[in-house]
Amino acid sequence: MPRSLAYSLGAAGLLALILVPFFPQVIYPVFVMRVMCLALFACAFNILLGQTGILSFGHAAFFGSSAYFCGYMLKEQGLSPEIAILTGVVSASLLGAGIGALATRRSGIYLAMITLALSQLVYFLFLRLPWTHAEDGMQQIPRGVFFGVLDLNSDKTLYFFVLILTLLALALIHRIIHSPFGEVLRAIREHEPRAKSLGFPVARYKILAFTLSAGLAGLAGSLKAIIFQVASLRDVHWSMSGDVILMTLLGGMNSVFGPALGAALISALYHYLDFLGGWVTIMVGTIFILCVLAFRKGIVGELQAALTTRRSDTASNDKKDSENATN
Repeated sequence: MPRSLAYSLGAAGLLALILVPFFPQVIYPVFVMRVMCLALFACAFNILLGQTGILSFGHAAFFGSSAYFCGYMLKEQGLSPEIAILTGVVSASLLGAGIGALATRRSGIYLAMITLALSQLVYFLFLRLPWTHAEDGMQQIPRGVFFGVLDLNSDKTLYFFVLILTLLALALIHRIIHSPFGEVLRAIREHEPRAKSLGFPVARYKILAFTLSAGLAGLAGSLKAIIFQVASLRDVHWSMSGDVILMTLLGGMNSVFGPALGAALISALYHYLDFLGGWVTIMVGTIFILCVLAFRKGIVGELQAALTTRRSDTASNDKKDSENATN
């Protein structure tokens, strides 16, 4: 995608996000905050799937555990939001490092099954712990005052707080992907034996990728707990891991922010077609099948490929015209 077009679309999207709280009759700000959390979750997951080539079926463990620990610090311990969010991110990062160290000993479907099994252990843990309240979940989590200045009980303040943190986290993901570290991750994805032969400690890079992805997913989970003031078993259930895989593949796993588009589309379908009940799941599944068949690279990936083809055709035509004019 041309850089000028990307900047224009980014500026337009940022302007639209800034205006959302001032026009609640057009679009519900809480829905947009949910989309931002899921977009961050999907982009964090894509560090593993799209950049490193690791398929994890247990990413809900990081998202949900962070929501629970953040809620615990706010509700049970009465601590401030910054400490609660930091606790959620650190706990998710440590959990990601542990699961990554175990799972990356294998590859392919075996790695995916290990992540699923460990994620289900985390689910069972939060089902049994007394302070999680089992199926009822943690409810009425206080939002608190961020650094004693920002009252997150104000809807507008909370919205811009979530927007700023999400943008900073997405900027960090962009920097990670376009750094030398990101180049090594792509080398591992493309040909792991060759990366080893070049002297890169592949196992360490995989564990670090797991840790970074889990920590950023944990930030999304912490924000979700503060926004909705609830941490539930749905957040750590395997179906949440399935949802983030769906979002990533739909948006385009070979792009940086393609998963964010997938998260927005899936969230919009579930939100605006909620009146259809169980039929929503069928519609989402049908759309996913059609997109996989028609857009093998995801929506953003196909758009980027189409623009690249168009630019190359234009350059080829211009070259032919110049050669004809010279002759």
